[in-house]
Order: sequence, then structure tokens, then C-alpha cells
Amino acid sequence: MIHMGKMNRILQVDKEKKQVTVEAGILLADLHPELDKHGLAMSNLGAVSDVTVAGVIGSGTHNTGIKHGIVATQVVALTLMTADGTILECSESSNAELFQAARVHLGCLGVILSLTLQCVPQFHLQETSFPSTLKEVLDNLDSHLKKSEYFRFLWFPHSENVSVIYQDHTNKPPLSSASWFWDYAIGFYLLEFLLWISTFLPCLVGWINRFFFWFLFTRKRENSNLSHKIFTYECRFKQHVQDWAIPREKTKEALLELKAMLEAHPKVVAHYPVEVRFTQGDDILLSPCFQRDSCYMNIIMYRPYGKDVPRLDYWLAYETIMKKVGGRPHWAKAHNCTRKDFEKMYPAFPKFCAIREKLDPSGMFLNAYLEKVFY
Repeated sequence: MIHMGKMNRILQVDKEKKQVTVEAGILLADLHPELDKHGLAMSNLGAVSDVTVAGVIGSGTHNTGIKHGIVATQVVALTLMTADGTILECSESSNAELFQAARVHLGCLGVILSLTLQCVPQFHLQETSFPSTLKEVLDNLDSHLKKSEYFRFLWFPHSENVSVIYQDHTNKPPLSSASWFWDYAIGFYLLEFLLWISTFLPCLVGWINRFFFWFLFTRKRENSNLSHKIFTYECRFKQHVQDWAIPREKTKEALLELKAMLEAHPKVVAHYPVEVRFTQGDDILLSPCFQRDSCYMNIIMYRPYGKDVPRLDYWLAYETIMKKVGGRPHWAKAHNCTRKDFEKMYPAFPKFCAIREKLDPSGMFLNAYLEKVFY
């Protein structure tokens, strides 16, 4: 195990190019305030910032925005130390083929030492959420994608309910609709208790999903702040998740099939929400968005008070649908795929494997998970 926590410095800020070079172990949570000082920001971020920059890109972390790629697309250069100690500078103009692989590196190509990120001028976002229905959102998906730069929606299984979330640039001052009573007393403590009860009475899950939509998501809410404070949010629950990227045009088909499966098998229960996000295609070899605009469909099963909940039937049905529509799993979340699956999913998988085997012929950087991926 290599811990990069002490490699956490900012090495250079180029205000003219709006680029920042950092050591690979810096946490995004520490990077954001440093970028603020220079009037810069990252154009898109995942939900969690207590993670290292190298880890975020290596796992293909994403957010939403059909004109924005996964976080790794913001990397314009990186430095990699290979298994034999060789240090390689990688960018589109230097070791370009390796750069194409190393931006989603899975930790198996070597040790990322530093990265240069393409930033943008600091900006504020306004987040607006409002209720809708699954039919309305799916019938008007292109319209929603055009209306908001960072559009996503939350579907509440066992119902038609949807919460639509728009995030867009704004000049408005910071505004928060947060409330300890609604967000914690109801949205966390009461919800966790009811989910624990539902482990004994699974038939309650559909009612819980509908009740909390009615209680927390039926009114319009607005928040505005610096971009990184809107993009990131607190994940309060212990949870199991799957998150697959499918071709964007398959969004409606996949969601309706998942909904039909749950209706046809009432004993299969699904916690809310199913989170649906959209990402621009790229040319990174093992990016789930390789060569196609994608829809990410994230399912979740909470673990109330740490208790595991039955999820196998839901998991397998979801994976079957995702594979059917050409999906690719998030590298940092649960899945049951093996090398045979990845060879079908990724046109450039053999190319990545050849690069990995050349850089690390003895498998120094492999672990049990990666052996399942590559062997």
C-alpha cells in the first residue's frame, strides 16, 4: 500500500493559462480554497471532495453536464513513475498514448506523482430543484439537457416521482435552503430509523420512498454558492451503490425497463433515489464514456445503523439491464464484471492492457480487484 498523503503541495499556478500543477496526493477539499485564492475553479467535480486528485482521475470519477467530461478530462499533463523507477512526463504532446491511458489509470500503471489541471475562472452556481414525474422527464429529456448546464434527476423507485435538479452559473449572492430539521431530523435520523424497520418489513420501502418524496421533495428549493460548494455534498449514510454509464440515447429504455422489473417483482425493493446524470464522451482508453456521450444511472441500497440489506436480486436485475443496453460500470463502485466483460465493453481494452504489461511486467501494482479485471 502506497500512501500519498504527504505529497499534497501545489507546485505551480499559471494564471494566464488558468492551469494549476499539484502533487498527486492533495485532497480536493484542500485544493478548492487554494484555487479560490487565485480566482480559479475546476469546471466540474464529483460529489465528494475528501479524496485525492490522483484517485479521482484514476477511478473515472464524474458528475453531470452533457457538455462536460469526467473529472479526468480536466487533466492536461501528468508525471508517472513506473515499476522500474522511470519517471515519465505525459501530455497530448509527450507520451501521448500513455497519457490517453493514464488519465483513468486504475492505479495499475505506476505511481502518479503530479498532475496539471485545466481550470476556469472562479464561478458561482445556483441549484434549483423541483418535483416532476418520470414520464415528463424522459419524454422531455433533450429539453432538460438544453435548459441546464449541469442537469440531473432523482427517480424514486416504486413510484412515478422525480426530483429534477438544475445547476447553472449565477451572479446571485450565496443562498441556502438548508434546514437541520428537514435535512437531518427528517431526512437522516427518521429516514434511517424507518429503513431499519423496513429490513424486517420490506413492503414498507415503497411507502418510505413515496412518503419522503412528498415530505422533502414536493416544493421548489434554491441554493447558490461557489461552484465547489454546490457540486459537493455530504453523504450521510453507509450504503451500497452501483453506477453504470450507458449510451445517452438508451436512458429512457433502461429506466423504464428497471421500473417494469420492480413492478413485476414486488418482493424486490429499491431504496431512493436512482440518480441519473449525463456526461460528454472522451478519448480516455478506460473511461466509461469512451467515444460516446453517456448517461450514468446510480442505484443505492442504504445500510441503516450499519445493517446489511438484501440487494442481490435488485443488483443482478440492474446489471442485466445495464449490460443489455451497452453499459460500463464505474471503476470505483460495485460490479461483477471480469476481463471477458471489459473486452466487450471497451474497444481500447487490449491497447490499455498492452501499455500496462509494458510498464509493469511483473504485476507490482496489481491487487485482487485488478487481477479480476486483467486476468
